[in-house]
Amino acid sequence: MKLLFTLSLALLSIISCHASTASTLPHPQTWHANWIALPGENEHAYGVYYFRKKFDLAARPDSFLVHVSADNRYKLFVNGTLVSLGPARNDTYHWNYATVDLAPYLQAGHNLVTAIVWNEADFRPEAQISVRTAFMLQGNTVKEEILNTNDSWKCAKDNAYQPLPAIFAASTGEMVDRTKTIRNWMAPDFDDSHWPKAANLFGAQPKGQSDGLGWMLVPCPLPPMEMTYQRIPTLRKAEGIPAPTGFPGQRTAVIIPAHTTATLLLDQTFNTNAYVTLAFSKGTGAGISLRYAESLVEEFTQYGARKGNRDQVDGKLFSGRMDSLVSDGTDAQTYTNLNFRTFRYLQLRVHTQDEPLTIDDIYGTFTGYPFKAPAQFHTDDAEIKKILEIGWRTARLNAWETYTDCPYYEQLQYIGDTRVQATISYYNSDDDRLARNAIELMDHSRLADGVTLSRFPTRSTQVISPFSLWYIGMLHDYWMYRGDNAFIADKLPGARGILKFFSQFQDSTGSLKNTPYWTFVDWAGGDGWFVGAPPKGADGSSAILDLQLLMAYQWAAALESKTGIPYYATLYQQKAQQLQRSIQHKYWSTEKGLYADTPEKNKFSQHANSLAILTGMVKGPAAQAAGQRMLTDQSLTQCSIYFKYYLHQALVKAGLGDGYLDWLDIWRKNIAAGLTTWTEDSNIDFTRSDCHAWGSSPNIEFFRTVLGIDSDAPGFTRVKITPHPGRLRDLGGEMPHPNGKISVDYHLRNGHWEMRVSLPANTTGTFTWKGKNYPLKAGANMLKL
Repeated sequence: MKLLFTLSLALLSIISCHASTASTLPHPQTWHANWIALPGENEHAYGVYYFRKKFDLAARPDSFLVHVSADNRYKLFVNGTLVSLGPARNDTYHWNYATVDLAPYLQAGHNLVTAIVWNEADFRPEAQISVRTAFMLQGNTVKEEILNTNDSWKCAKDNAYQPLPAIFAASTGEMVDRTKTIRNWMAPDFDDSHWPKAANLFGAQPKGQSDGLGWMLVPCPLPPMEMTYQRIPTLRKAEGIPAPTGFPGQRTAVIIPAHTTATLLLDQTFNTNAYVTLAFSKGTGAGISLRYAESLVEEFTQYGARKGNRDQVDGKLFSGRMDSLVSDGTDAQTYTNLNFRTFRYLQLRVHTQDEPLTIDDIYGTFTGYPFKAPAQFHTDDAEIKKILEIGWRTARLNAWETYTDCPYYEQLQYIGDTRVQATISYYNSDDDRLARNAIELMDHSRLADGVTLSRFPTRSTQVISPFSLWYIGMLHDYWMYRGDNAFIADKLPGARGILKFFSQFQDSTGSLKNTPYWTFVDWAGGDGWFVGAPPKGADGSSAILDLQLLMAYQWAAALESKTGIPYYATLYQQKAQQLQRSIQHKYWSTEKGLYADTPEKNKFSQHANSLAILTGMVKGPAAQAAGQRMLTDQSLTQCSIYFKYYLHQALVKAGLGDGYLDWLDIWRKNIAAGLTTWTEDSNIDFTRSDCHAWGSSPNIEFFRTVLGIDSDAPGFTRVKITPHPGRLRDLGGEMPHPNGKISVDYHLRNGHWEMRVSLPANTTGTFTWKGKNYPLKAGANMLKL
């Protein structure tokens, strides 16, 4: 069991890797390492490869920096301890490498550095861009260059691995026949004399240092991902053997007799992303399968899988991705997935041959972007606490090396999702590196005609044209909540390209006609909606698309006026004014007191009217009346859990914010259905994904709407606080701010509110209550109202 113990500590040890990102560290002026691979191997085929390098040190060094990358992915070990895994996904023009200090894992005398590199080839995730199988490690100075990748490294292919079918766009399953594996290859005394020397492909160079053959290397801007040991606490069912006591919550040996099929249903009790480690012994030729599911299924219908309550397992079916193993009959065998798996339920099935097999242990190692959550919402309301807990879990499971739409099915960074997710990060964490990285990646994705891809990184081309407009919203969000004018100014040429693209499809009134590509807005099921795209009029126009374009002009004008070129600020203001006139003329229905979805004025939605309020098309009493209709008129096309992000902001702007706690029915339904993360859409029974962070907007709005905290100037240099406590009488909280933190406490006592507000240094603001404004200064502020 020694190897298992080492791997367990190794998975935890990655947390201790230096906190600095590679971009803040010194780098060698000239790189001498090569990209290496197994000689004679099909460079584009599926395969798992091992690399080894032995070297001696006179003494343990204080520092030993190396830069490492691979295609598709790698796990790097020093003396048996995992020290890095990656690279963080990107494109070949910006191929990430990690910088790792190996010193804590080195020793005087003999040392061994090893790496697993795998290429999932045609089975790789949609988000995984690739050139060919390869590995690279470059020492930071002359002393570390002893580890430079070249033909001094030994390598071999593990023929035990074969791909299993993937789940939609995420990574493939793994079939590992341990009778064919290379055993103990990371042991110091392993005889690698029969392994070939690695083949030198070509020199590894940072971006700009060569003609860019292969991969243009850039320092990864992100920290190492979190890796936290996580027991699976509960056994829900046992078939074929008696239910073992204490398993799997405690490390417990479970014996499956010869000629037995045993099925164990394990319940993490909440959705998670984890590398699963299985330790087992004996059982020559036994087959083992590990299957992973977010939920069990009541039945399969013509409409898809009906899931029902996620806590219930009796009478349900297991359907999900799978990894499979064949035991070689030895003691202390271990298996850990190459890629993490997303699951609440894990089905472990064993079919033995002539020899019993012993399950020695099974556990997970949670992984995700290492967000800390300095934000706190103070309340005695258990339901609010539950909503915030589930929302933060959902956001965390969809934050890895990029934001993702869902961790189980796609793992793709879509702009529409990411705008909401980044704002969750601003309100709940003081770490904005993942948000900056998302903006950079979306900027890289722009096509020659100016429009962005809908998602990035991705190995295929998909364009959701309205998502390019949300990208401009992401720039404005970052500017307001984090500032950094230079960063935003660098992205404005891309924003101009997007608006130029849309200008090609505007008529003489500024209205869009037959906007190309997929015009997805929301998974809404209203009249005229098709696969998430809103209805169009006979002339090809859409109020929702025109209003999104209007918002983008408004954002772009604000950005250009402060960080860009005045000409563009004036141009976008003029275009916005023209479009406002067109929208008012084409879509406003005096009879309904609402904006229609099309010029025919026979279809209406919450979507169009939310955007109309947010763009200022309708204000004051008219906005409040429109908001009331959106809340009560069920004939309007209703927003899904995703687009409620915009609906709720509009209702607050219309003066209805004290009703926020009454607008949370879809989240309450998720909780009642046993969800531990939020669903992709509002059809809870038939939703595909049980984990979509675009539904975690309450983790913004409990701070922005209920506590009322928002930015009132670029960089959050001014704060506006407009509380909407609703039925709450004692509430408060704190959230990160670029200058420190903002904290508030509100208490209703004897008919009067006691309002305490603390702002960080160099920050001022305004407190608004019942239409009256009160100035706020840095430090403590006390109001009795």
